[in-house]
Amino acid sequence: MFTGKKMAYQKVNADQRAPGHSQYLDNDDLQATALDLEWDMEKELEESGFDQFQLDSAENQNLGHSETIDLDLDSIQPATSPKGRFQRLQEESDYITHYTRSAPKSNRCNFCHLLKILCIATILFIFGIFIGYYVHTNCPSDTPSSGTVDPQLYQEILKTIQAEDIKKSFRNLVQLYKSEDDMEISKKIKTQWTSLGLEDVQFVNYSVLLNLPDPSPSTVTLSSSGQCFHPNGQPCSEEARKDSSQDLLYSYAAYSAKGILKAEVIDVSYGMADDLKRIRKIKNVTNQIALLKLGKLPLLYKLSLLEKAGFGGVLLYIDPCDLPKTVNPSHDTFMVSLNPGGDPSTPGYPSVDGSFRQSRSNLTSLLVQPISASLVAKLISSPKARTKNDACSPLELPNNEVRVVSMQVQTVTKLKTVTNVVGYVMGLTSPDRYIIVGSHHHTAHSYNGQEWASSTAIITAFIRALMSKVKRGWRPDRTIVFCSWGGTAFGNIGSYEWGEDFKKVLQKNVVAYISIHSPLRGNSSLHPVASPSLQQLVVEGPSFLSEALFSTRATKIEEMDPSFNLHETITKLSGEVILQIANEPVLPFNAIDIALEVQNNLKGDQPNTHQLLAMASRLRESAELFQSDEMRPANDPKERASNRIRMLNDILQDMEKSFLVKQAPPGFYRNILYHLDEKTSRFSILVEAWEHCKPLASNETLQEALSEVLNSINSAQVYFKAGLDVFRSVLDGKN
Repeated sequence: MFTGKKMAYQKVNADQRAPGHSQYLDNDDLQATALDLEWDMEKELEESGFDQFQLDSAENQNLGHSETIDLDLDSIQPATSPKGRFQRLQEESDYITHYTRSAPKSNRCNFCHLLKILCIATILFIFGIFIGYYVHTNCPSDTPSSGTVDPQLYQEILKTIQAEDIKKSFRNLVQLYKSEDDMEISKKIKTQWTSLGLEDVQFVNYSVLLNLPDPSPSTVTLSSSGQCFHPNGQPCSEEARKDSSQDLLYSYAAYSAKGILKAEVIDVSYGMADDLKRIRKIKNVTNQIALLKLGKLPLLYKLSLLEKAGFGGVLLYIDPCDLPKTVNPSHDTFMVSLNPGGDPSTPGYPSVDGSFRQSRSNLTSLLVQPISASLVAKLISSPKARTKNDACSPLELPNNEVRVVSMQVQTVTKLKTVTNVVGYVMGLTSPDRYIIVGSHHHTAHSYNGQEWASSTAIITAFIRALMSKVKRGWRPDRTIVFCSWGGTAFGNIGSYEWGEDFKKVLQKNVVAYISIHSPLRGNSSLHPVASPSLQQLVVEGPSFLSEALFSTRATKIEEMDPSFNLHETITKLSGEVILQIANEPVLPFNAIDIALEVQNNLKGDQPNTHQLLAMASRLRESAELFQSDEMRPANDPKERASNRIRMLNDILQDMEKSFLVKQAPPGFYRNILYHLDEKTSRFSILVEAWEHCKPLASNETLQEALSEVLNSINSAQVYFKAGLDVFRSVLDGKN
């Protein structure tokens, strides 16, 4: 969800690399990769005087490190020496000359005695200077001795990451997924992380309610012919069931209602508001079965619309036209979870011993069954999606034809233990500020995909590289917490429960979360996703097709990346992000990018947004003042003070919280700045409100959404202004 690079307001000359550029993007395996740095503030910043502020050169960045500084005794001040007579040697010039006058020849003993005193004093004086210098450079001070982080530090850590090590780790992990007890995988991860030197690696277990497939697979039967099909399109038979092994069982929707429903199939396409409005004009949809395509909007949101409309069941599929030509999912089965997150039996609170459990075996009244594209083609009597000229024809049920089917959905609900593996590297200067790095591991009773092995191998490779540096005495400024989550396929249960368990601590102390959930889905382009305050790093590009969890074979990952060079590149890119957020004196979060994102979300012909635009303009003014008055000086080592840096980072850490809403539509992000997809540059809750108003005469929902956006923008503007006031009051107090 957060990643970061250099501050976006640090302008770069034409012959310099952009702040978001990384040497790992030059990898030949990522020829189509693009980390577009969206920056349309250059003109405004030049007018504001920011043109004088540029990236520090490599030479300047090396200044301040003890290994590059020659010891200059003349520059050391008396205050750096120990207190006592050795400081007095510098402060009183007559003190030495008093004992260096020529002694009478008749009193050679006194002369020798004075000479010994002088020699001892001189030696102790020089020794004291060295002690003072050592104490001065090693004890903490209000102003950091080093202005910037050594640019070679990150590369020194990341260069030890090797593709061969990641491949070996991946292969060791995939051999474990067949275990019915996910504790075996958790133990393997814990043992490996501990052996690498990660601190206090432990299990965090929760007893949660899982919705599992029934031993008998679900079926779809055509009423006209009586033909029975499994979800993958194969005829119902014992032989087909044996050939498909467990993949057939895992084609299901976790937490769906269960039972049998015989009804007409109505093609609702993607289930958008316009689709439902059109269909309800010509048909009665009560207790009918919707034929629904995955994509365009969150699945949970579309299911909520279908449930409100009165449908009784849903046959869910992926249209081949929505996938690349090289992908053929015709017979592929998949799993989806209808759980918005966490243990359904303990909503909003952790599943610890003694917690009250609600009876919630299903989270919807709909019978939901994922099916393959080949089964859809049989239901609608359609030929292959792609024609001879390779043009794709979307799957559609003809309006003048009626299809009646009987769908049978069977699942089992059980209490099971979900295990998280958690370890950390304690920060040096800000140990109470946490950067959380998360991946997930395979959970027994879930789909047999292999993405978890990729993510676990990648996070382990970074831990190995990081700990090799930590063992030599270095530590990041902030604490890095590494987590391998369990129960992810059922609705991110492990991570949700851990978050609810440590809610108060995390709300106060977490700086960022870096997810390595699904690191490899192809070999053509890179699609990272980040919060708006870190847009200088990525281009946001989520896809709701990822809600489908396919039972990918283990060899599929190695087919996409046989040399594991892509894995190595992703590990280094992610590692560079983690190190910068964990170790940069000033957090690489950008206030102006948030203001720009707000204004971009209000562009175009949108009704009733004049008040929002006015408020957005004030937000931008406050963000620009905050950026110029506080963040620019903080990035200048000469003006940097530890107490001001801490205050600044606290503000940066929480600045997006103004855009969190208490309750978002099903499947939507609570952070309203997050887009539904890369094509929609509007506030997600306004998009939903406009969709909601289309079939209704009332616009009350739209007015509520507009008010929520207005309050969020106003809250952010007040937040930046309050931050400026605090800094000014501190300065006034010192003056």
